[in-house]
Amino acid sequence: MSDTPDSAVRTYIEQHRTAFLDDLAEWLRIPSVSAQPEHEGDVRRSAEWLSAKLKETGFPVAEVWETPGAPAVFAEWPSEDPDAPTVLVYGHHDVQPAAPEDGWDTDPFEPVIRDGRMYGRGAADDKGQVFFHTLGVRAHLVATGRTTPAVHLKLLVEGEEESGSPHFRALVEQQAARLAADAVIVSDTGMWDETTPTVCTGMRGLAECEIELHGPEQDIHSGSFGGGVPNPATAVARLVAALHDADGRVAIPGFYDGVTELTDIERALFAELPFDEAGWLRTAKSQAATGEADYSTLERIWARPTAEVNGIGGGYQGAGSKTIIPSSALVKISFRLVAGQDPDHVQQAVRAWAQAQLPAGIRHRITFAPATRPCLTPLDHPALQAVARAMGRAFGQKILFTREGGSGPAADLQDVLGAPVLFLGISVPSDGWHAPNEKVELDLLLKGVQTTAHLWGELSAALG
Repeated sequence: MSDTPDSAVRTYIEQHRTAFLDDLAEWLRIPSVSAQPEHEGDVRRSAEWLSAKLKETGFPVAEVWETPGAPAVFAEWPSEDPDAPTVLVYGHHDVQPAAPEDGWDTDPFEPVIRDGRMYGRGAADDKGQVFFHTLGVRAHLVATGRTTPAVHLKLLVEGEEESGSPHFRALVEQQAARLAADAVIVSDTGMWDETTPTVCTGMRGLAECEIELHGPEQDIHSGSFGGGVPNPATAVARLVAALHDADGRVAIPGFYDGVTELTDIERALFAELPFDEAGWLRTAKSQAATGEADYSTLERIWARPTAEVNGIGGGYQGAGSKTIIPSSALVKISFRLVAGQDPDHVQQAVRAWAQAQLPAGIRHRITFAPATRPCLTPLDHPALQAVARAMGRAFGQKILFTREGGSGPAADLQDVLGAPVLFLGISVPSDGWHAPNEKVELDLLLKGVQTTAHLWGELSAALG
C-alpha cells in the first residue's frame, strides 16, 4: 500500500533532517544582531544567506529588500493554479545580542545539539521558526506530487524586529502590492508548553505616553509656599491614583469604546489550558495576582485592555530631606489595547482625561510614541481553522487556543494588507528567548516542518 500524504511527509522530513539542521546551524553562526552597529554587516550577510537558501529551496523569486536600516528578505513561489489563494509568511532574521559572559554555557553563535535540543542565539527566536518553512514546503510538494505549492506562497523576513521594527510599516506600505495576500502566517510565536500545542489568535496593541507636569518656574521653599501653590508631585500622584477604579478598570472616559468582548466559547477554551497561577506568579516574581474584576488572569493579560504606570518621578530624590515644592514631575504610562480599540481614539481620551484631572496652575504636556494596533482573528475564521487542522495532523492531538499579551509588527500587516493574521509557532517558554542558552526543541522544530507541509493544502481548501 502506498504512503499516505501524512506518512510521506514524515518520511521526507526524516530523510532530510540532518541536512536541514546543518543548514540552520550555518545560519545561526551569522551574528545578525540588529541592535549593535558593529554587526551591521552580519545582518546583511544573514539576509543574503537566506535569500540564496530560499532560491536553493525552489523559490523562483528571492530578493533582499533595502530599508533605511537593516535589510529584509522577500521570496515568492506562485502556485500553478491561478485561482489559488495567496499566503504571506512573516518572520525575522535579526537576533538579540549575546555574549559568553552573559551566562552562556557555549558560544552563542556556535550552535550545538545536546539532549535533543539545538542551542544558539536565534534557534527559536526567530531563525529556527523561519527556516522550518523551507523543508516544510519541499515536503508538501513531495507528499502531494505537486511542482508548485497549493497556494501562492510569499515570505517577508525582516531584519529589525529585535530593534523595534522602526522601518517595517513603511516597508509594508511601500511594497503593499507585492505583499498582497489572503492570509498572513506569523512564525514568530510559540506554544503553551512542550505537551500542549496551541495556536495564538491575536496580540494586543500598544500606546505609550509620557505626561510632564509643571508648576512653579523653579523649586521653591515648602515652608514659605507650601499649602498656597499647586504641587506637581502631588498632582502626578493624584493623576496616577485616578487611572483605575476600585474594580481595576481603567477609569478614563471612552477608553473601552469599541472593545471586542470575550465570548463564552473563548473563555471556556482559555479555561482548558493547564494554567498554574502559582507557577506563573513565581515567574512574575510577584506575591499576588490582581487586575480587572470578573476576569481570570489569562483573560486579563490576553484579552483585556490595560493601563500600567511604567515610571513616575518628581522632586528631590537624594539622601536626606530637601523641603521643596518641585517645579516639575512626570509619569510614563503604557496602554495595552485589544481588538476594537482605535489608538487615535485612546490618545484623545487620555488627553481629555488628563486635562480634566489637573488643577489650575499645573501646566502639562503629553507625548505619545507611535502606536501599535491590536490584531485578532475570530475562532471561526476558515484560515485559523486550517492552521489548527494542519497542526493537529502534525501533533496528533487536539489544538488549543491562546492569545498574546504583548505587541508586535503583525498588526501592521493586518492593518496595511487587510488580511487575517494567523500565528504558527512551535517554540515553548523554556526556549529562553532573549536569554542565555537560547534553544529549540528539535522534535518540536520538526513538528513545525510537518505542520507547514500540511498547511498549504489546508489553506488552499479553506480559502479557495
